[in-house]
Amino acid sequence: MTNFLEQLGISSHNHGASTGQHWLGASGATITSYSPVDGSPIASVFTVDEDAYQSVISKANEAFFEWRNWPAPKRGEIVRQIGNELRLYKEPLGKLVSWEMGKSLQEGLGEVQEMIDICDFAVGLSRQLYGLTMHSERPNHRMYEQWHPLGIVGIISAFNFPVAVWSWNAAIAWVCGNVCVWKPSEKTPICAIACQNIISKVLKFNQVPEGVSNLIIGGRNLGETLAADSNMALVSATGSTRMGKSIAATVGARLGKSLLELGGNNAIIISKDADLDMAVIGCVFGAVGTAGQRCTSTRRLIIHESVYADFSKKLVHAYQQLRIGNPLDESNHVGPLIDKDAVENYINATKLCKEEGGNFLIEPGILEGDQYLGGCYVQPCIAEVSPSYEIVKNETFAPILYLMKYQQIEEAIAIQNNVPQGLSSAIMTLNLREAELFLSSSGSDCGIANVNIGTSGAEIGGAFGGEKETGGGRESGSDAWKAYMRRQTTTINYAKTIPLAQGIKFDL
Repeated sequence: MTNFLEQLGISSHNHGASTGQHWLGASGATITSYSPVDGSPIASVFTVDEDAYQSVISKANEAFFEWRNWPAPKRGEIVRQIGNELRLYKEPLGKLVSWEMGKSLQEGLGEVQEMIDICDFAVGLSRQLYGLTMHSERPNHRMYEQWHPLGIVGIISAFNFPVAVWSWNAAIAWVCGNVCVWKPSEKTPICAIACQNIISKVLKFNQVPEGVSNLIIGGRNLGETLAADSNMALVSATGSTRMGKSIAATVGARLGKSLLELGGNNAIIISKDADLDMAVIGCVFGAVGTAGQRCTSTRRLIIHESVYADFSKKLVHAYQQLRIGNPLDESNHVGPLIDKDAVENYINATKLCKEEGGNFLIEPGILEGDQYLGGCYVQPCIAEVSPSYEIVKNETFAPILYLMKYQQIEEAIAIQNNVPQGLSSAIMTLNLREAELFLSSSGSDCGIANVNIGTSGAEIGGAFGGEKETGGGRESGSDAWKAYMRRQTTTINYAKTIPLAQGIKFDL
């Protein structure tokens, strides 16, 4: 396993603070990253203490005053080169993502591809930061809106996408003229160090101001420090709803800006008019991909009563074909959970489901044996439930799939919407009326609504995010770039007098 680590510049002991071109010296305590694949240590890293944190923030502030004056297309050129560098390191970085996080190698490589794709998107965006012009009610006046960079963007990312979500924020923030301070999950710090090593070559070669891309590694306290820091013009945070509420309160108390991507409790409606064989594929991948540790993972299936027996039988058969084991083995479908805390949450959720009356079609359990070293492998399970169960309304980051029945499409939509979260949703149907109802204002209340594809995954061309306890933020494509800039309305008077708005007279 050392080959790809060496390619990415990872040593046994690594510094946890970087200003892009340079690593700061050892400062705080060390943490060791262990692979959930077999429980082995990957590498250790020094966390950031107060002095190192202040050094990074000082350098970031200094860099912003220069970086914001680089023309946007020139900033885009830097991001283009970063995308090309990621292409060169796609395989070793994808393997590291798989090894440190536990997702399948195909998913690890796919995550790096998302980074490459968002760089491509941001390059085009660097020439499309458009404002608006409008007619003034005053003669010989011109009005327009323009957009300016915010300053320092703090990025707090989660373990389940240890590199992609950072890049969604950073690539767009950079072309908008901002500088970034990235605080990755303490569960996957080595992936972040690898990314910083990769892009530092581009930054140095192009003489990008030191402090445009910063990395700080630490635990929850460091995230709280970042949120409370008035130097952060925007805090973009991905994680649990509990974490998001804390950050929103802290940032809101200083009237700062936050962009939150939080929990999901995603459902797929299986219509009586669905292509059941096609639907099974989307449901299984959505439920077990990344071992159920995506915010877009499928957690609930709402199935029409007339096809319930047939579809549940197909689903159980598909689950029986799943291969669970080392995610670097491409023949396996499912890898481990991130750590033993996640395993405990999985076990507790299945116990609560049984206590409420859930009937398991595929029983839960911890997998043991030589191929399941590390103690983090669990059995993806399926439970028949009532939509009224409390456990069904909670998000458990694990491969637990809840099945429930419905009679009318309106009932199915109501069941789907009756949870606190509102990220991703889908309907499997060949019925045009049902599909259009699902997508209407009377349909799904989620930020993402799909027809005949699952809930899991997203393309970078569309804005990603959700409603309700999912936080309301939007990242990646579409016009999500506006979250990383400040809007300014400008009026130019080229007349010889100053006529006032609304016809007000103010003669001296």
